[in-house]
Amino acid sequence: MATFFLVIIYLAFISLGLPDSLLGVSWSLMQLDFKAPLETAGVLFMTIAGGTIISSFISGAVLKKFGTGMVTFISCLMTAGALFGFYMAPSIIWLFLFAIPLGLGAGAVDTGLNNYVATHYKAHHMSWLHCFWGVGATMGPIIMAQFISTQNSWRSGYLAIAGMQFALVVILFFALPLWRKVGENSKINEKNEQENPENSLDETEFDNKKAWEISGIKLALLSFLFYCGAEATVGLWGSSYLVNIKNISIDVAAKWVSMYYAGITIGRFITGFITLKMSNRKLIRLGQIIALVGAVLLLLPFPSSWSLVGFIMVGLGLAPIFPCMLHETPARFGKKHSQTIMGYQMAVAYTGSTFLPPLLGFIAAHSTIGIFPFMIAGFITMMLWGTEKLNAVLNKKDYKKAKKGNSTAV
Repeated sequence: MATFFLVIIYLAFISLGLPDSLLGVSWSLMQLDFKAPLETAGVLFMTIAGGTIISSFISGAVLKKFGTGMVTFISCLMTAGALFGFYMAPSIIWLFLFAIPLGLGAGAVDTGLNNYVATHYKAHHMSWLHCFWGVGATMGPIIMAQFISTQNSWRSGYLAIAGMQFALVVILFFALPLWRKVGENSKINEKNEQENPENSLDETEFDNKKAWEISGIKLALLSFLFYCGAEATVGLWGSSYLVNIKNISIDVAAKWVSMYYAGITIGRFITGFITLKMSNRKLIRLGQIIALVGAVLLLLPFPSSWSLVGFIMVGLGLAPIFPCMLHETPARFGKKHSQTIMGYQMAVAYTGSTFLPPLLGFIAAHSTIGIFPFMIAGFITMMLWGTEKLNAVLNKKDYKKAKKGNSTAV
């Protein structure tokens, strides 16, 4: 049952990934159909992510009242209906209306599943969980590119993805009783941990602190802000950069962006095995360096083919960062506060997705989309700085704890 339960969680993350990359690869055609300015994509993207921020902040209360299974089911139903609405939308106003449930449908389930896996499973499960998000995010541009190249239609692409979402909704509906059974088993495991404290994380240093007061939390949030800002900006504006600066056709650009998401997906699958030998901190640092090298390849005046290499490297570099940072949450800040801090992290992460991509769109509309690789490199550099500062704080805390332990022993 535990294995089947993981399959259900993986399917839920496929449904989260499917819509995430559609707007960026289809906007070049949508812009023509609706006669909208370039920066409208950024505002539309901001509307979607804004709904996700709201649902992330209220996720704790929602999950407590309805349970993870019901929230997951309702969220997938909302996103499926919103995607069908995109297919039917007669004007740009309707896109904005359907963007609201599309965003709201993602936040609570994302926070709930991430915290559950971070608390109850090892690091490789977190990497593979987000690998399945990458499966959905990779499938989205491939499906959309197929309809663009064969039918010159972005609407058919949204209809196909909506159909896949509705199929997942049916599966999640029939799986609802399973969530209750697993929840009962989880309570038994938690009781056993309380009876055997040697198997539980020591929470004493967090008992008298509020989540926001724990040292290092602001640096962690900064890293999440710029990670999701970089990831979302590449997905939203990568195709426009390739079409307008590298003179690549729309369908080929969509396929190249899908290779970026494929890099994230494959990277997270491989990371699941690497976590058995390498710590989360080392993987986060290595991923940031690889992503920064990929961004540098995009900004250098190399032939167009090098852009594909750059996109793949950015994807591969970003792959381990997000799941490893999420999995580190209980270890960094204690299990007692992990659900609250996970909600903070997801909300700030979506804030990065909400405001940083539109910022690039606004600047590009008044200058050139050629600034794309420079801003991506800047976002990754800020994320790397925040993570290294956080590591210094955590190392200092570990040193003081070890020193205190040695003094007590003496």
